[in-house]
Amino acid sequence: MEKKQEKKKLGLTTLIFISLLLGAGFGIILHYWIPEGYVRDTVIINGVFYVVGNGFLRAMQMLVVPLVFCSIVCGSMSIGDTKTLGKVGVKAMGFYLVTTALAITLALSVANLIDPGVGMDVSSLETAEVAEAAENISFADTLLNIIPKNPIQGLAEGNMLQIIFFAIFVGILLAKRGERSAAVAQFFSQFNDLMMDMTMAVMKAAPIGVFCLIAKTFAGIGFDAFLPMLKYMAAVFLALMLQGFGVYQILLKLLTGLNPIKFIKKFFPVMAFAFSTATSNATIPLSIETLDKKMGVSKRISSFTIPLGATINMDGTAIMQGVAVVFVSQAFGIPLTLTDYLTVIATATIASIGTAGVPSVGLITLSMVFTSVGLPVEGIALIMGIDRILDMTRTAVNITGDAVCTTIIAHQNKELRREVYERMEQKGE
Repeated sequence: MEKKQEKKKLGLTTLIFISLLLGAGFGIILHYWIPEGYVRDTVIINGVFYVVGNGFLRAMQMLVVPLVFCSIVCGSMSIGDTKTLGKVGVKAMGFYLVTTALAITLALSVANLIDPGVGMDVSSLETAEVAEAAENISFADTLLNIIPKNPIQGLAEGNMLQIIFFAIFVGILLAKRGERSAAVAQFFSQFNDLMMDMTMAVMKAAPIGVFCLIAKTFAGIGFDAFLPMLKYMAAVFLALMLQGFGVYQILLKLLTGLNPIKFIKKFFPVMAFAFSTATSNATIPLSIETLDKKMGVSKRISSFTIPLGATINMDGTAIMQGVAVVFVSQAFGIPLTLTDYLTVIATATIASIGTAGVPSVGLITLSMVFTSVGLPVEGIALIMGIDRILDMTRTAVNITGDAVCTTIIAHQNKELRREVYERMEQKGE
């Protein structure tokens, strides 16, 4: 049974990648070798490909508001129940949010250096209407707009910052009420599980959606799309490596004095497992066990910070979103201002709380990041096919950040057995 499930998961990953290649190939054939006409342009490209591809995108967008709202309510309830951990919870939350902000800033910097979308003109492609960015809204008003005057309206309009604010408020109060609101808390928990199942159900259609989206893209711009996509991948990989092996390890050294090389060697098997499964949630037991046996981190700390990190610490996802914002803005010729970049940093950082630890869910919240700065959601089509490969890598980065945070907090709370950390390294484990 276990073998069968593993084969099924591998099959979805393989199908998505194959769909990317087939879609690109078929799109190029349509672009260069099939003459213009009613069948090619109206029936195939703007008919079948447009309807199926955008239907898949709409299905993803359909999940954004309920998924983010329920996930954040449940996460807030969990955090609210951890009064006994006190400082540990505050430190973990602070670390996760700060590193996510660093990650998105790093991603925007790397992307602007590499310029992945330059030279890729997709302005001729048809796009759905996208709300224009707000005009000259002051920073004070931007902060005030986070607080919804009408939360129902915020939910209906998909105003994510308002949704996140309201969800956190609801979750914290539900946790404080305890048994008095048990039925409401259970409703959100069960509805969150339902949304997770719906996410996985929609992702099963990803191979077909990817094929149509990529084929339509390449049919419109041909080989011109290939090099920028490679540059996009390179930018994401570079930012992920800098975050995982640079930022995290520097913080570990500065805050604990531990040798980062030892940490990487010991935790690498967990990174490999996260890479293969592309899900943070699946690595929780292995992370806790590895931190305990190889690093000497008390399970009293890791049993709280690791699951919390799987819920709210999505640095790898934030990096993908940062690079994607620059990539799509350059590809569509939409310039971004400093305010736009600050909006992306704030939105992606806060949204990481609601990004579930399952494969490819980052693409769902990416649409809200695009909308926050007026970028066309159709830009997701450009990166959909190759996202699975990047998803595996960024998951490894996500769980590495969880482990570094846990190790730092354990050290600060005298819950780290340094002799275990050193001994295991001497044995070469």
